Amino acid sequence: MKLITPVKEGESIDRVLKKWKKKFDKARVIKKLRERKQYVKPSEKKRKNFLKAKYKEYLKYKKEYLKNQK
Repeated sequence: MKLITPVKEGESIDRVLKKWKKKFDKARVIKKLRERKQYVKPSEKKRKNFLKAKYKEYLKYKKEYLKNQK
């Protein structure tokens, strides 16, 4: 994957590096590489997504419960 960051004349290198780092983080290059490092079965992916959704729902209901307690 190629990340191109345009450099304006007179722009400091620190500023350009900061822009490049933001692009790098948004592209999620590291995350993709870590995912590809090891094969994950489709059933494991589904299970992981299910548990993630279940946890999010738990947090949502917990927040509502605490809100109603006040």
